[in-house]
Amino acid sequence: MKIYRSIQDYNEEKRSVVTIGTFDGLHQGHQKIFSRLINTSKDKNLSSVVLTFFPHPRIILNKYNDIKMIDTLDEKIFHLDKIGIDSLIIHPFDKDFSLLTADQFIKDFLVEKIKIKHIIIGYDHRFGKGREASVTDLKNYSNDLDFTVEEIKAQEIEKITISSTKIRNSINEGDLITTEKYLGRYFKLTGKVVKGDGLGKKINYPTANLLIKEKYKIIPKDGVYFIKTKVDNKLYNGMMNIGHRPTIGSNDKSIEVHLFNFHQDIYDKQISVDIILKIRDEIKFSSIEALKEQLLKDAPDDENTKRMDRSYVNLIRMWGDV
Repeated sequence: MKIYRSIQDYNEEKRSVVTIGTFDGLHQGHQKIFSRLINTSKDKNLSSVVLTFFPHPRIILNKYNDIKMIDTLDEKIFHLDKIGIDSLIIHPFDKDFSLLTADQFIKDFLVEKIKIKHIIIGYDHRFGKGREASVTDLKNYSNDLDFTVEEIKAQEIEKITISSTKIRNSINEGDLITTEKYLGRYFKLTGKVVKGDGLGKKINYPTANLLIKEKYKIIPKDGVYFIKTKVDNKLYNGMMNIGHRPTIGSNDKSIEVHLFNFHQDIYDKQISVDIILKIRDEIKFSSIEALKEQLLKDAPDDENTKRMDRSYVNLIRMWGDV
């Protein structure tokens, strides 16, 4: 997959089939659109192009909007790369771009730069200055400018009972089972491992403190979660605590990862953690010893950590109220 950081940078000569959107989460609804995009590119011998924007337009158009994203930009690129599209254009969304008229956007960007031959777009998509134009306007331009419009009808959208808002709600509630169902994959946190206060190591539960630099990234509600991650191409299961560590009186929110049967130094490494499910809420214990006892109860034995697949998840769900 080729990545272009603006529409102006796009330089492919072949005509294209394009879809446009923010595609936060790249959930199963989005994946149906991408599947249609790829099939069309093969059938019509066109280059498949996804045009997305960063930052999210709502963040720019409403400076007080505190919307959180399901994926960071790097995570979005990672997931799109696996889908098999030819080109991804990540165009900077700013005030100047928001003031482009629909005529400018269609003629100067879609036709002149991206060379569209076919566009796949949702029935309610709006674009141009003040969201002035609709799919109908796009169709009005299509005959004169030699491209076709494939509209995703309302009934098709409504059949897909998935939305980025629903996914954000499930993450906020700590319901990672529902999140996985909507996404078609585990929800991911990606960050740099930084040094903490060393408490985990002292109680024989060494933790990797995960620093996520993207402030717009959504974080699940405070609690303890089962996770899995790859380090040097080897898969490890583990637990993760999100919260303020009330037992030791900490005021700072942290994300701490403990990997089972893991003894490497991974400070300063970038890791991605797949969150499987929530075990329990974060609890204030009477002592460090009481906390350690609870961690022993939380962690499954070695035999069960060999595979954290769907059958194992179901087993865990039977063990406790998760």
